[in-house]
Amino acid sequence: MWAKADMATLITIKDMKRALKFYTKVLGAKLLYRGTGEMKESWAAIRLGKEVLWLIGAPTPEKRKLAYQAFLVSDIRKAVDELKRQGVKFEKGERGSPGSRVEGPINFESFGASAFFKDSEGNLLMVWQNVPPM
Repeated sequence: MWAKADMATLITIKDMKRALKFYTKVLGAKLLYRGTGEMKESWAAIRLGKEVLWLIGAPTPEKRKLAYQAFLVSDIRKAVDELKRQGVKFEKGERGSPGSRVEGPINFESFGASAFFKDSEGNLLMVWQNVPPM
């Protein structure tokens, strides 16, 4: 039963209007449902790619340095350029190991490439490409 269950990823937010604008206008998500009444500003479901994300108002924001959401892409340079055109600001790329190289915000490793950015609510997100060309 659980192997076939659908999943939703929860993302904490501070401002529903701002978060919905970022996820729908900048990243292209589709709004599936928004809470009503008292829940209007604290819960919404969106579809981004094949995934369902729940935007959840949190009374105290999480503090973390790890990206809990990763967007898997086939061309990281193209994905980063597209997000930059949408106004997304990326973190500075950092070398992860002696064999890695940094190209702008992208860190290239032998096993993949990553670039990090924050959503409108300060959540750290990652763009990831498996085994990129070096």
